[in-house]
Amino acid sequence: MSVRAIPLQSGSSGNCVFVEAAGVRLLVDAGISGKQTALRLAEHGVDVRTIHAVLLTHDHVDHVMCAHVLQRKFGLPLYATAGTWKVMRRTGRAFADARVFRAGERIRFGAVTVETIPTPHDGADGVIFVVDSGRVRTGVFTDLGHPFAELGPAIESLDGVFLESNYDPEMLASSRYPESVQRRIAGPHGHLSNEESAALLQRWGKRLKRICLAHLSADTNTPRVATGTHRRLGRKGIPLQTAPRDRCGEPMSLG
Repeated sequence: MSVRAIPLQSGSSGNCVFVEAAGVRLLVDAGISGKQTALRLAEHGVDVRTIHAVLLTHDHVDHVMCAHVLQRKFGLPLYATAGTWKVMRRTGRAFADARVFRAGERIRFGAVTVETIPTPHDGADGVIFVVDSGRVRTGVFTDLGHPFAELGPAIESLDGVFLESNYDPEMLASSRYPESVQRRIAGPHGHLSNEESAALLQRWGKRLKRICLAHLSADTNTPRVATGTHRRLGRKGIPLQTAPRDRCGEPMSLG
């Protein structure tokens, strides 16, 4: 039973990943416009109205800013934790189909199970997702905070992963960001560096068949730097790609 996963966009300008497994079509996050979501799905033969659910990782704007549009224009149900919904409702927007799950809970969509794992990232009540088709397990793991205890074993269980590889430490240290922002990015509630991401994959990624590096910073990373670090320090012999910050990326097929 094959799984298809496509990064529609990844980074601080907007995040959205399409995952199709066992006939179930899911979007992880809603950080790009409804128009672009529909167009980029259509490029791969997917009608946006056939999406079964939109799963929101956390409340930051680059992950949820168009959730209301996807629901209003296309009637898509939205799933998020109570903490995420609390922040989203402060915008004053109405959500007709707001479904709540608890961090750590499993959500069923037909034959597909979605596992939710809480993260230490500085969202209100953030999670990451594992989509399990019964045979193939795909993780969408960004905005992680730091390599927390549950993360490695979760990676060990996966066949494919979209994994945050946000910044290069030297580029961050010499960036235009003020020191407070640098501390936030590199701190325990910020993002993973290329080295941290590569070390996780090297230790825990033995089952993986495909890797997509995601949420790369525009100012403190590049695809070349990220992939170079991973090829030097990470898993060898596994297809490696990066998720673009401004367009649809290469599809990932598993199983």
